[in-house]
Amino acid sequence: MRIHHLNCGSLRKIPPLREDSPACAAHAGDHEPAAVPAVCHCLLIETDSDGLVLVDTGLGTADLQHPDRSLGADWVAYAQPALDPGESALRQVVRLGYAPQDVRHIVLTHLHRDHTGGLPDFPHARVHVHPDEYRAVTDPTAAHHRHSLDLFMPAHRAHSPLLVPARVEERMEWFGFSGVARPQGPACELLLVPLPGHSAGHAGVAVRDGDGRWLLHAGDAYMYHGELEHTPPLPHPVFEPVQQGAQTDAAARVATRDRLRALRRDHPDEVTVFSAHDPWEFARLAAFTGCGCR
Repeated sequence: MRIHHLNCGSLRKIPPLREDSPACAAHAGDHEPAAVPAVCHCLLIETDSDGLVLVDTGLGTADLQHPDRSLGADWVAYAQPALDPGESALRQVVRLGYAPQDVRHIVLTHLHRDHTGGLPDFPHARVHVHPDEYRAVTDPTAAHHRHSLDLFMPAHRAHSPLLVPARVEERMEWFGFSGVARPQGPACELLLVPLPGHSAGHAGVAVRDGDGRWLLHAGDAYMYHGELEHTPPLPHPVFEPVQQGAQTDAAARVATRDRLRALRRDHPDEVTVFSAHDPWEFARLAAFTGCGCR
């Protein structure tokens, strides 16, 4: 099994914080450290028996061709996507020598537009979500149903994706997290770990790599590494209003962040935690795996 870190959509540029990068500040002189684009951090997993598994999909080819129509004009104006076709998951899969049909499973942290844009590019794939997120968009009586359905963009679901709720493992905990669900189909060790607060059924995607170490794609449970690595937590002023504007439960989001801080502190040799949009986390992980994908 091989895991690739992909940036499937560069967004507006984010300045690094001097408090977070003292070495950078010391060498910068009188110049501000360079801002870098936020990312849509996805994983592409090459498996032995299940083809390719894509974790989140970033922005898709239709989003890049018709961004206002597909993503919403207000979101495009704020997020400032680069709209580079080469960053789509579809192009990157092909660049690695695969066919789009080789992506047999897609596992989503949640159903917001910057995570679901690539779904129409892989219409044959089974799309796995945590059952709480599935319920929020399919059950009219569920809490947050209308809000969740409004944020699952019509352009991303017009092809009627094969949305499948993962199966909750009732007696299973993952490093103390309960309500863990297992996508049905992929044989690789892959779990959906509830990380509530951002969306109705927001979950991290945990996958065990070939060395036995867990990677946890934490989606939008946090957006800047300073929230986990600094004490007290250091949010980023560009990301913070995005977090607060999108959250369904502020207290749950903060509690989730604190649980991830503890996970990172207590299990540094067993779990690597990263978020969906932090460009510095992406750069570290892409360089570590030697992945040349964008």
